[in-house]
Amino acid sequence: MSDVILETRKLTKEFKGFTAVNQVDLAVRRGSIHALIGPNGAGKTTCFNLLTKFLEPTSGTIFFNGHDITAEKPAQVARRGVIRSFQISAVFPHLTVLENVRVGLQRKLGTEFHFWRSERTLDQLNDRVMQLLAEVGLEDLADEITVNLPYGRKRALEIATTLAAEPELMLLDEPTQGMGHEDVDRVTRLIKKVSAGRTILMVEHNMKVVSTIADRITVLQRGAVLAEGSYAEVSNDPQVMEAYMGTTDGQLQGAH
Repeated sequence: MSDVILETRKLTKEFKGFTAVNQVDLAVRRGSIHALIGPNGAGKTTCFNLLTKFLEPTSGTIFFNGHDITAEKPAQVARRGVIRSFQISAVFPHLTVLENVRVGLQRKLGTEFHFWRSERTLDQLNDRVMQLLAEVGLEDLADEITVNLPYGRKRALEIATTLAAEPELMLLDEPTQGMGHEDVDRVTRLIKKVSAGRTILMVEHNMKVVSTIADRITVLQRGAVLAEGSYAEVSNDPQVMEAYMGTTDGQLQGAH
């Protein structure tokens, strides 16, 4: 099996003459945490939408585990194990933490519409739910109504519901956006923890998070790849500093 789990070749998306993603070649290594960064308007979210098939590319190809998935529908790509968190795995505010993750498991089992099933049938899923909650540090909050959770813990719950779908590749779209330092640190540690045995591709603005956990970083600017490498490599790249800071002297650490 190739060590590249996800690959794009000349991936391009145009909107009425505007090129949002411009011939992007991306190779995500199996078992890595790969970060996609860039200034606002760089094309990061559009790229995510192409990978999860919520947008159709204008041209180019996408491969997952060596299979050409360019023409596949979102549900087909999800069944292959490409699961996007935070934007499509929104939690149900008035269910308990346990019930939210159980819904995620029901999706995986194909029983999400079986709401008339007996409570006993659903209880069979609870052991796995508790395993997932333990993985994200929420086992003590299993019976808490989700709306009562602090923001950072809701994000942890969203990771648990994503894990319920058994992703081979997790796509995290700005997982620490809007968080205070304490929650950022907690979620950063959590992403590192759940990356064991999985591959993560993440869009993230917080350079401290990226420098802490990303194995490889791809920098986009105006829809095209500007630079790629380790944090040390891209943070010292004059073109990257120019794109972020408008100057070539100074450090990328200050960029958000």
